[in-house]
Amino acid sequence: MFSILLVLLIIVAVLMIGLILLQKSEGSGMSGSSAASMFGGALSGAAAGNFLTRATAWLATIFFILCAALALVASKMNVASQQSDLRTEIILQENSAPADTPVAE
Repeated sequence: MFSILLVLLIIVAVLMIGLILLQKSEGSGMSGSSAASMFGGALSGAAAGNFLTRATAWLATIFFILCAALALVASKMNVASQQSDLRTEIILQENSAPADTPVAE
């Protein structure tokens, strides 16, 4: 479950970065040339701004929901006890190993 949510979070983050870069900023950004050519002119002017703004808002909402879900899943995972079990196992193996005899030079 954790892996699936993490992959979804990465995909949403990459999509959100792309949409943010396509938006028109005060310096005209990349929206003027890229959006019009990529979408066949369908996203030009105010329609492009509205679509990109709404899509970015939806992706941002999904991003925060996925972050919260990942936090919940991570808190439910018993990571601390898994680490302590591993430490206990390592200590038991070290204690049961025969002591090295010193080598005379």
